[in-house]
Amino acid sequence: MGTIYYGGSATPIHIDDRALAHLKIVIATKLRRSESFTLTWVHPEGEPRGRSTVWLHPSIPLRFVFDEPEVPDLNHDWIRELANSANSSGGISLVAEHVLSTDSGPTDSAPQAVEVSDS
Repeated sequence: MGTIYYGGSATPIHIDDRALAHLKIVIATKLRRSESFTLTWVHPEGEPRGRSTVWLHPSIPLRFVFDEPEVPDLNHDWIRELANSANSSGGISLVAEHVLSTDSGPTDSAPQAVEVSDS
């Protein structure tokens, strides 16, 4: 489980390492361009029901911490999907990754679980 430390908030945002690796690419790209936007996620099981949104701005300190030392293989389709949402008026909505099946059949259209919590 990775962590985002944002601004002076006493509450870190916990996100699955794989999801965080993908988010980091999109967030860093937007902030490098001096673009502000929102990031929204649904609270996972075990957390109070609901969702959270944070406003990301280039002037606010941001740190990504990963539990795993290795960078996972990145899914460029997922990055594109997150980037497209980042460029919308609603900002980034953390959506589950769509994983290709291992056989040559159709893709798995059911979203995979993405663990996200803000505590």
